[in-house]
Amino acid sequence: MPSLAAALLDLRELDRLARLDTPVHRLDPRAKVLATAAFLATLASFGPREVSALLPLALFPVALAALGEVPFGLLARKTLLGLPFILVLGAFLPWVDRVPVLQLGPLAVSGGWLAFASLLVRGLLAMVTATALVAVTGFGDLCAALDRLGAPRAFSQQLLFLHRYLFLAGEETGRALQARELRAFGRPLAPREYGAFAGHLLTRSWERAERVHAALRARGFDGVLPARAQTAFGTGAWGFLLGWSAFFFLCRWLALPALLGGLLAGGGS
Repeated sequence: MPSLAAALLDLRELDRLARLDTPVHRLDPRAKVLATAAFLATLASFGPREVSALLPLALFPVALAALGEVPFGLLARKTLLGLPFILVLGAFLPWVDRVPVLQLGPLAVSGGWLAFASLLVRGLLAMVTATALVAVTGFGDLCAALDRLGAPRAFSQQLLFLHRYLFLAGEETGRALQARELRAFGRPLAPREYGAFAGHLLTRSWERAERVHAALRARGFDGVLPARAQTAFGTGAWGFLLGWSAFFFLCRWLALPALLGGLLAGGGS
């Protein structure tokens, strides 16, 4: 139950951060979505064994978080939640490809380990960037930007409803767990009780969702949740999008770590 409460607090903290007034927050959400899409496309375009070439891309989420006043501790907590999934996905790569491709002193590194490290770096960068994007944009404005960019309205509205349903389901789960703990005097939930508990929780969540839907209909809900006032795609938005797109292009085609290493080596000699 404490972990559930902490997860809900983090989600509420992301919503609170999205209401800040910083230069990044004031940008048109479409610019941030398109820049993030360009970032993810660049991230996916590297070879499966690339590791060092991915590192300069970390500047994008770091800049988003720093300019948007997003605590790095929050980003780290949300990113660590997805780390086990990345580790599971790449767990077998070192065993699939055992051919040495790199020599680090006495240590021979196989292609599988490089692919695992590359997958880990890509996953962490993607999760940090997605969390920072939500924190500096807001989930509602993010879905509205997807809608304005031509994404199917059903898709953007389902994402928005899912975000709001997470709070509803989390609150109902917390109440159900608390009620059970008070009646069980600290006895842990037995395996045979999980099914009944899940069914009870689903029923409570469904009934509350129906009450929420009835309240929305009473207020004129027509199938589309309202978003905040739309912003204009001005000079700042174009500068943000084109500037970061140029940086991603340089990262992809100029091998910045190797170039920087050559410059440092040349300067040292």
